[in-house]
Amino acid sequence: MPVSSLRMAAPVEGSGGGAVEPQEAWLRDFHAGTRDCMERCYRDHLATVSGVVAGVLAGADRETLVHEVFFRLLTDASLRAGFQGGSLASWLRVVSRNQAIDYARRRRLEVSFSGDAVPGATASAPSLEHQIDVRLTLQRFRERLLPPKWRAVFDARFVAQQDQPAAARALGMRRTTLAYQEYRIRRLLRRFVLRGEPT
Repeated sequence: MPVSSLRMAAPVEGSGGGAVEPQEAWLRDFHAGTRDCMERCYRDHLATVSGVVAGVLAGADRETLVHEVFFRLLTDASLRAGFQGGSLASWLRVVSRNQAIDYARRRRLEVSFSGDAVPGATASAPSLEHQIDVRLTLQRFRERLLPPKWRAVFDARFVAQQDQPAAARALGMRRTTLAYQEYRIRRLLRRFVLRGEPT
């Protein structure tokens, strides 16, 4: 059988040596998530995944995301089923990059909604893409999760972006009441963002 027909017979690209398993058998093991197959995937493709993620994230976030990719690969049969042959390295690059971009997006939104500064970051104008992302997320949050009794405070503080004294005056409420409602809204919003609500 020609070598080209066994291109994805095993997830070993450049590791050399050893007989190549038939493609169908390897793919069956991969879809089943067998221990040996998953161990080989981790050993053979850790550097690939790490390199892709490093293009999007750094430090502890990078390490966390690399392990999340392999954790998903181990535990999510529907993810494994998405690979139907060809180059596993290329498929993992796409999966890793998409997951890293999604993680970075959620992290930016979390920082935006918490009002916290990112340590060591310099202030810069948010991109148009980020502004649109924030507005769409706020709209989905308001429609799906926000209790009606807090919508006036939400609209004043998060949509109109009034400061607390101005918002309290406009709404005819004490600033402490507004601050409490805003605190509760922020907690709900952070959970909404971190869950990765579908768009």
